[in-house]
Amino acid sequence: MTATADAEAAANELTPLADYLGSVLRRLRALPPLDLDLTQAYGNVLAEDVVAPHSFPAFDQAAVDGYAARWEDLSGTGRATGYHPGPPGSRTVRLNVVGDLGAASWRPVRLTPGSCFSVAAGAPLPVTADVVVPVEWTDQGMAAVEIFRTPKRGYGVRRAGEELPAGMLLARAGTYVSPALVAVFAATGIGHVVVRPCPRVVVVATGDELVDVGRGSQPGQVVDANSHALTAAAAEVGALAYRVGICDDDPEGLRGLLEDQTLRADLIITTGGTGTGPGDMVRRILSRREGGRAGPVTFTEVALYPGTALGFGTVGAEEVPVVCLPGEPGAALIGFEVLARPAINLLAGAEPVFRPSVRAHLLETITSPGGLREFRPAHVAERRGGGYTVQPLSGGPFTLSGLAEANGLMVLGERVTAAAAGSTVDVLLLDRRR
Repeated sequence: MTATADAEAAANELTPLADYLGSVLRRLRALPPLDLDLTQAYGNVLAEDVVAPHSFPAFDQAAVDGYAARWEDLSGTGRATGYHPGPPGSRTVRLNVVGDLGAASWRPVRLTPGSCFSVAAGAPLPVTADVVVPVEWTDQGMAAVEIFRTPKRGYGVRRAGEELPAGMLLARAGTYVSPALVAVFAATGIGHVVVRPCPRVVVVATGDELVDVGRGSQPGQVVDANSHALTAAAAEVGALAYRVGICDDDPEGLRGLLEDQTLRADLIITTGGTGTGPGDMVRRILSRREGGRAGPVTFTEVALYPGTALGFGTVGAEEVPVVCLPGEPGAALIGFEVLARPAINLLAGAEPVFRPSVRAHLLETITSPGGLREFRPAHVAERRGGGYTVQPLSGGPFTLSGLAEANGLMVLGERVTAAAAGSTVDVLLLDRRR
């Protein structure tokens, strides 16, 4: 049998990524909802639809600083006095200013023909007023004002409920609570909303070889980049992320650490030890059969490149979900995107759980391992005439520099062994704040 045939046979024994993800995500449920004060709701996902209890604006109000008037007095169809000739095709109107209204004014007032009120933006409109003349269109008079330009009827006026009427659906369940949505809720009189809490995610790095940051790696020691990167990745999704640090390859120590973390975690992520080598303790410990029962975590060889070995299960009496990712940094970050990120979104009740994707034209010819679904760092750009182009970054999926520069992950299916320049491929869009 040739090397190619051996590789294809091995790939055929792997679990397709789509099948694996489906089996994992079906075991997860969104976290129980909480009723939160509006000031704490940002960053969470709504657990139920939200309907406006009150209108916005709540009353007729001025939209600009100026003079609230009756349009018929300005147009000449009313009984306003003091018309003066102006340039051809225009005229000046003089109105009596009978009072001032600010945003804190509350007594109802009424306009009489030929009069107006000086108003600030946000002030309640006098009864019968149907236009606000901006200050800059007048001589800014105090007892009387001359108006040099006549606005259209309704200019400068915001009617009650014209933007958000009472009973309007403001947001559906599954919507992310943004700062603007907080403003909408507050403006319509909402002080509490029912949301899914942000998942609490604990990240644990495992391995006797690991040392903490602040030094360089040397033979027998590897700086722990993974737990820092994965904690940041979990926070980017919106989780409350906690880095526990490094756990040695000690069976009792690992069991005890995971048991302790179940008290404060909705999801635990481990990195390292998912393979079948003699030093891969995470897999040996968490998949071990006890009392005739399978271990709490199942490890699966998935048709994924990089990093085929992934683990998923539950730990502790509370059956907290645990995701086990490879120890190689590039594979750990790709594994997070593929498995942990959708799991966090599902726990948070967010929709959709996967990143958005586009179809893009490939700028250079590439090869890909057959039988594996590859996720390769790339730079995606919009074309001036529409559509997207994608440029694979050098070094492939294992390079941290490529992942740091990428704004997309190019996805090459299991049957793709080569993709020619000019062909169309799928690209996941990464959320980079640059």
